[in-house]
Amino acid sequence: MLTKLKHKALLGDGRISGKRIILVKPQTFMNLSGESVREILEWYKVPVENIIIIYDDVDLPVGKLRLRPKGSAGTHNGMRSVIYQIESDEFPRIRIGIGGPPEGWELADYVLSKFYGDDKKKIEEAIVNAADAVEAIIMLGIDMAMNKFNKNIS
Repeated sequence: MLTKLKHKALLGDGRISGKRIILVKPQTFMNLSGESVREILEWYKVPVENIIIIYDDVDLPVGKLRLRPKGSAGTHNGMRSVIYQIESDEFPRIRIGIGGPPEGWELADYVLSKFYGDDKKKIEEAIVNAADAVEAIIMLGIDMAMNKFNKNIS
């Protein structure tokens, strides 16, 4: 549960398999979210490779997950901010597909809109799966987690 407001983010903490975890939900604009992540890493002295970033991805179908061990930001401005601020792309990430905007929609309006019907169910399931993927990364490592969750991407 998110219980604190600190470092430009809502924070919560807990344990997964005996390991302390900190859940961070930046409260900045998306393209400044790296500032919050950098402050968290500096304050808690967390190695970059021990963070896991979860974010939406318009390049994946609605509800599909894609885990990666590291890599570029692609077209995602929030991820670009994180990589710039922490000066590394050497951390695992979980992308949740939200599909592309309908014809005539601006991208910003689409990513800030709500999901309805079948898409809403897919997103809710993807969020549960992303939480399971975080647990798998922590317990099994990114490679085994990728083998488990990077299925049926199309």
